[in-house]
Amino acid sequence: MGNKNGYFKLDVGDMGVVLYIYPPEDGGKPLEAKEVLVYLERRGYGSFDRGELNRALSAKEGEQRLYVGEWNGYEENESMEVNVSMDKMLAFCRFYPPSNKGKQMTEEAIVMGLESHKVIMGIRKEEILKFLKERQYCTDYVLAKGTPPVNGKDAKIEYFFNTNLNLRPKKNPDGTVDYHDLNTISHVEEGQMLAKLHPAVPGKPGIDVYGGDVNGRQEKNLKLEFGNNITLSEDQTEIYSDVTGHASLVNRKVFVANVFEVPADVDNTTGDVSYDGNVNIKGNVKSGFSVRAKGDIVIDGVVEAAYLSAGGQIIVKRGINGMGKGKVESKSNIITKFIENSIVVAGGFIETGSILHSRVSAGMDIRVSGKRGFVNGGVIRAGSLVEAQTIGSAMGGANTSVEVGVDPKVKERYESLQERVAQLQKEISQLRPALVNFQERLQRKEQISPERMKQVQGIAKSFKEKQQELAASRLEYQELHEQLQMSHSAKVAVKGSIYPGVSITISDVSMNIKSERSFSKFVKDRGEIVVRSL
Repeated sequence: MGNKNGYFKLDVGDMGVVLYIYPPEDGGKPLEAKEVLVYLERRGYGSFDRGELNRALSAKEGEQRLYVGEWNGYEENESMEVNVSMDKMLAFCRFYPPSNKGKQMTEEAIVMGLESHKVIMGIRKEEILKFLKERQYCTDYVLAKGTPPVNGKDAKIEYFFNTNLNLRPKKNPDGTVDYHDLNTISHVEEGQMLAKLHPAVPGKPGIDVYGGDVNGRQEKNLKLEFGNNITLSEDQTEIYSDVTGHASLVNRKVFVANVFEVPADVDNTTGDVSYDGNVNIKGNVKSGFSVRAKGDIVIDGVVEAAYLSAGGQIIVKRGINGMGKGKVESKSNIITKFIENSIVVAGGFIETGSILHSRVSAGMDIRVSGKRGFVNGGVIRAGSLVEAQTIGSAMGGANTSVEVGVDPKVKERYESLQERVAQLQKEISQLRPALVNFQERLQRKEQISPERMKQVQGIAKSFKEKQQELAASRLEYQELHEQLQMSHSAKVAVKGSIYPGVSITISDVSMNIKSERSFSKFVKDRGEIVVRSL
């Protein structure tokens, strides 16, 4: 060891016992008074001035001497103290020198000393020999070390298809969606591997210096979970698709839905389409028809005044023109070239090239990108973000309302509750006079016919039910109101221009655009909408 801690030893003589104190060398640690005091008190020496001891310990150079009392009749042999770490994995030994006529410890004596402290495992012979060779005192030696446990390795499932429902479609250099290379739907072929299970690796228990077992972190096991159209390998570590279709991961369970394909238009020749899996339509969806799928819907053509409903994503490669009647609903994302005169609702995000005179809402965000990327007319609602090149028109025309800051479904419920609370208050105020009048007649002890009594009982029942509904509606309304106020991160971003005639609402605060602005974002700050540069 390069450095050497400070240490002390006793010298026994005819005149009494003297404590020799040696300062540290080469950056070693100095002695602490507490350690010296404990040693002396255990051996019955206390006839000294503690101030003198502190001064001796503070000396920087040369040995110091301090008379500590008369000899107790015993020579002090070399000794050691044993301390075990809190986790019982390390035994620290600290040695003290013998007095001038004391005996030194042997390897056997050190081992016996450890065993007397019940330290029996992981004894490090090389460290014992190291001490016996260099005999550095007041220095910690790790003379026993437990064997740490080997933690188990958790099982892992590797998936070979897209499991990210929020993955955005690929874009062309001009910002338009590349419908030839969509990466949002996981197309799989028959026989394709879908997932591979990498089994858990069991851990190994360790052992502490007392010989006790030490358990490591328990590994977590997994198993492949899957639905129909999937085959499990013999060793139960791989799954394969039995059909060509679309794969999805729902709550750690793999599903493969085979695809129902319509080779042309959905029209009089096909009728309405309803399918438990995914639907691919090579043509258009004509006015008046509907397509319902529990999986994804992919349409190569245009959606007219039709109804679409999907449990997965909806992709319309040429656009949606609802002609004021069409409605498109997806529990996931909607990607389309344009949206015109339609109602479009997505649980996830919406990606499109333009929105014209439509009611469009998304649980996450709405991005209107591409060459033009404009929004004009209608109501646009998104949970977190509306982003477009242009909002409104320099020529004026239809009003455009853009709302962000809460899930559109929550906003709709908030507005319906607002109307319902007002209606209930009105109905309750209309019923109250009849009940008050009835109460006054009872107080005057007037005769009341059975028919009238039955009628009043019905009014009282209705009054009570409406009061209960009003209380519940007010509570829910207040909760949603607080939720609207807490939507601080929502914003509207305009990469080009926004024009007068556009209203922006963030949570519960609104702003009407009075003059044209460019390259701006609108955010809520301290209870009001502020405009900042992009």
